[in-house]
Amino acid sequence: MDLRVFETADEAAAAAAKWLSASLGESARQRGEATLALSGGRTPWRMLEGLGHDDLPWPQLRVFQVDERAVPPDDQRRNGRRIMQLLVRAGRLDRTRFHAMAAENDSLDAAAAAYAEVLATYLGTPPVLDVVQLGLGADAHTASLVPDDALLSVKDRTVGVCGVYQGTHRLSLTFPVLNAARARLWLVTGADKVTALSALLAGDERVPCGRVRRDASVVFADAAAAAMAPESA
Repeated sequence: MDLRVFETADEAAAAAAKWLSASLGESARQRGEATLALSGGRTPWRMLEGLGHDDLPWPQLRVFQVDERAVPPDDQRRNGRRIMQLLVRAGRLDRTRFHAMAAENDSLDAAAAAYAEVLATYLGTPPVLDVVQLGLGADAHTASLVPDDALLSVKDRTVGVCGVYQGTHRLSLTFPVLNAARARLWLVTGADKVTALSALLAGDERVPCGRVRRDASVVFADAAAAAMAPESA
């Protein structure tokens, strides 16, 4: 696991944007298409804003979601809504190349199954993404794989539904998809993430983040989050 520490959250997000642009560009050159799954959160939005200044292979880019809250489509908490605002526009990502989770579906199990079919259509079986961008909660959750949830043990599905967490159910990619990706980009900022980041770097499988594959993974963190990170990382 490659840890890169920056003084501020903005610097970490900017560096992550540059890394992401370079990685997706290389994927497009090698395979003719680049695939990316995005998580939500304040710092990733800064990263996505930074992508506008980089030379991304927009016509060859296909974007998916890591997770989504089960709230109405116009709810401010929807990750897909914010991704649309930041990336989908003329000269950037075409609307047909962003695949949003239908977390407003009356049946979340049906929505999860439908999204699994989308993944299989564009990414194969099992689905393999070029890059999965992950965040990290203070409780060491990542995606919507949260502590003590039944979704943590799911291995036979690519998309599942987690129990109520912070007020809502959520759709989420499962560990098999996160671990099958060619690369994992972590963006971790804030002093409240110190303990969780230490667990991630240690590969502590007692918490959700520690169960994510460590190789081909790069962590962009600010100094506050990395305050307890071992120098060997």
